[in-house]
Amino acid sequence: MVFTAPTFLFFFLPLTLLLNFLFNKYKCRNVILLVMSLFFYVFGEGELVLIMMGSITVNYFLGLWIGKKKSKKALIIGVFINILILVINKYTNFFIENVNHLLSVLEVAPIKEVYIRLPIGISFYTFQSISYLIDVYRNNNKAQKKLVDLALYISLFPQLVAGPIVRYKDIANQLKNRTQSVDKFTTGVERFIIGLFKKVVISNSLAITVDFIFESEIGLIDSSTAWLGIVMYTLQIYFDFSGYSDMAIGLGKMLGFDFLENFNFPYVSKSIREFWRRWHISLSMWFRDYLYISLGGSRRSNIRTYFNLVTVFVMVGLWHGASWNYVVFGLIHGMFIVIERLGFDKVLTRYKILGNIYTLFVVLVAFVIFRLENMYDSLKYIKTMFISTSEDVHYSVFMFLSKENIVVLVIASIMSFNGFNMAFHYLAKKLKLERQKVSSAIEFLKYIGLFLVFIYCIMNVASGSYNPFIYFRF
Repeated sequence: MVFTAPTFLFFFLPLTLLLNFLFNKYKCRNVILLVMSLFFYVFGEGELVLIMMGSITVNYFLGLWIGKKKSKKALIIGVFINILILVINKYTNFFIENVNHLLSVLEVAPIKEVYIRLPIGISFYTFQSISYLIDVYRNNNKAQKKLVDLALYISLFPQLVAGPIVRYKDIANQLKNRTQSVDKFTTGVERFIIGLFKKVVISNSLAITVDFIFESEIGLIDSSTAWLGIVMYTLQIYFDFSGYSDMAIGLGKMLGFDFLENFNFPYVSKSIREFWRRWHISLSMWFRDYLYISLGGSRRSNIRTYFNLVTVFVMVGLWHGASWNYVVFGLIHGMFIVIERLGFDKVLTRYKILGNIYTLFVVLVAFVIFRLENMYDSLKYIKTMFISTSEDVHYSVFMFLSKENIVVLVIASIMSFNGFNMAFHYLAKKLKLERQKVSSAIEFLKYIGLFLVFIYCIMNVASGSYNPFIYFRF
């Protein structure tokens, strides 16, 4: 079940909100929300919910063990089991495929690949489980003694299938003492509608053209079309994932939870280092706190620090998928962060416009490799971006610049740089409007706009328009 499905919007969500409201002051409210979260997962994944339930049970008892004994052995066992669950379900055939390449060189019979259906959200709930165990060991929070509360933390439906990765220490108190109010609920609804707009109107509209360009024979497109394709994909993936995060944060507020932000206008970044402080923040912070610091962080020699950085970003890439293109994607970002630490960051700080251009260029090129799993196709596409060598071009950029695409591109570009908000406040300053009048104007325009946006989104959902979710496979 996805947030943009009619079943979710018109049945599951209203029912869940109603039950959450009716039982808000009762001790059983976590049980009811847990049941609804498990139903949400079962609706789409069926029997694969057993993997998550098994993971919850194991982590519950290991958490108690760690909390009571501060046992490093228990922590190692817990981290190993969680990684093993993730590796078996996500990377088994990737390992088999690479072993078979080696066996073919040695002229040995290949290993037969096995069919394993990837459980949606396993990368997210596994990382949450690991962070829970490590935080208990580090005394960042106490072990959860109530199985229901730990199960709800791991399976809470707003962030279950595509994040953000929620730390237990950020939500532990809310599991027991969360409060609900009209203001908080209203804020949640507003945030959900904004996320819905990002996903349904912007990302889905861009996806149609993006898929067509990237699935076409690369030799049939020219340089301008190749650039249009990757620019549109860069916007598509941002609005897809940030839209989903907005919806998750909004749903959390409707239910009484406060999740941390996951995106902060990453395309305004002036370095790759800054980009990862703004892009998928929960993932970046997870790798920083649980892998980078564990490897020694920047406490040792410069060479060791650079090694740690590259290792972390290779793992960030591999986290996204079981394919070498994701490893290369992570390696590119890791190498450029090392280059910045070697002194290039001083140049970027001095020339901010250069920094933004450089960052967007690296991000765009790296996203080509992210989008095309075949490395040969990725390199061919990148070459086409700079040198259009084919004489048999079938698709030119003008074929894809329909009025709808131009409007969506303009809106997406402005929103990705926080342009609308900046323009409004600039105008208010120039007109010397009083703060109260500015606030009143914002409130009035906001509610009218959100209502119209919601109606338009519902119309798109009801029409059954193209609705891919990029991050569902992670």
